[in-house]
Amino acid sequence: MSAPEPRTFRALFISDVHLGSKAAKADFLIDFLRYHDAEIIYLVGDIVDGWRLRRSWHWPQSHNDVVQKLLRKARKGASITYIAGNHDEFARQFQGVHFGGIVVADRAIHETADGRRLLVIHGDQFDTVVHNQRWLAYLGDYAYDTAMLINRVVTKLRHLLGLPYWSFSSWAKVKVKKAVNFIGSFQTVLSEEARRSHVDGVICGHIHHAAIENYGEVQYINTGDWVESCTAVVEHFDGRLEVLTWAHVLPESSAGKDVLVPVDIIDLKGRAARAA
Repeated sequence: MSAPEPRTFRALFISDVHLGSKAAKADFLIDFLRYHDAEIIYLVGDIVDGWRLRRSWHWPQSHNDVVQKLLRKARKGASITYIAGNHDEFARQFQGVHFGGIVVADRAIHETADGRRLLVIHGDQFDTVVHNQRWLAYLGDYAYDTAMLINRVVTKLRHLLGLPYWSFSSWAKVKVKKAVNFIGSFQTVLSEEARRSHVDGVICGHIHHAAIENYGEVQYINTGDWVESCTAVVEHFDGRLEVLTWAHVLPESSAGKDVLVPVDIIDLKGRAARAA
């Protein structure tokens, strides 16, 4: 299977990479950034996982490579905005500061090629557990670590069997009724914030569930994550938005070469297609 052709977009939105955690799929993201470029890049929160780094230091070379890849894109002229999230909330004290061509912000307004104004925000500000029951948020974080451990075991088994990447944790999330209800509530609250902000839609992260949905006249876009589903949102040069799902580079046992699993694309109506 040959590698896909490099693609360039008007804008690229990535969130919830969680660099500094063992669950971060830095290699997946490096692969993705190698074949996808954009004039405007938004890092929509939780790029660095300060919560886990405070508990124990974990920063392999691949995590540093992600940072270097993004800085290289900034040096080549990409406009990059780092939106702070709850796991990297330390960045909120640096709003307006530039680091290597990357500017830090709490929120931003992105104008699409077709003239729509979209609020870009991580979304943790509207998660009542994060803000009102901090201890419960940390407890949930430990439970999430357990789910990620199971996810890594499943991934290794599928790799040994020659199967493509599949996220157990993402599958479990959509099967649990309470999780589904929380996702629906989160989408509704963020859409209401878009209305209050007098914009046409909102692009966020935080809940690790990629989606593009319409709530009346407001559009809700979630970029997903890079610990479970490995997704990003892109804007084409005509203003059209899509969610891309990236799969890991898998070794080809016979030739000893790397091959890329095809990329799934979910369009605005949620219909799945295959990328060329």
